[in-house]
Amino acid sequence: MEALPRETIVDVLENRLREEILDGQHPAGSYLPPERTLADGYGVTRTTLKHAFGRLVQAGLLETRHGVGTRVRDYLRLGGADLLPMLVRHSPDWIGEIFEVRRSIGALIAERAAARATGPRRAELRSLLATVREAKDADAVQLADIEVHRALARATGNRVYVLLTNTLFNAYLPVRAALIGPFTDAAVAHARLEPVVDAIDAGDEAGARRAAEEYLTTTERIMLEGLA
Repeated sequence: MEALPRETIVDVLENRLREEILDGQHPAGSYLPPERTLADGYGVTRTTLKHAFGRLVQAGLLETRHGVGTRVRDYLRLGGADLLPMLVRHSPDWIGEIFEVRRSIGALIAERAAARATGPRRAELRSLLATVREAKDADAVQLADIEVHRALARATGNRVYVLLTNTLFNAYLPVRAALIGPFTDAAVAHARLEPVVDAIDAGDEAGARRAAEEYLTTTERIMLEGLA
């Protein structure tokens, strides 16, 4: 059995600074106090502070200008969807907004997949859908369901849809365990998703959109009930 990694002082400081930024204690566009002042205030060395700053710069929350200082980045104006997992960990309130995008993008992806899916892509969807029904527990059902949606995006032939799908799933990975509700019964989960795959297999664009909207609306409601 491997020992669990220990949280370092840099980890603690990074987490604290991140939460303070996301809570608005350091507003977007503002400069942080001088490094020496911050280091003394947190009881750490300047080296530790620089390491924490480096991580937050990489995360898209800070920007450092040599000779000027470290400023809080306006992440809502300039940031990308890669920030979502961090934002969800900070506040589950983001989930509702993610689900709104999930509904609209998911329905569009199903429609496009019905129009463009090749024979091999349709066969892949059928195979992955069967995996949902055969999954042994709720966690496995949830993961199998995710793979069907990744395959739906691939079936569009548009790589941007694939990346958007990955981004949305990555966004709610931090709270995935709380969203297990729709996946507790493999047969029900399979039946809920099957009409989407059937419509795509038939090349029925409007039917695929309707089936996806029904699926996404139903699963969203169940997942939000679980979060509540």
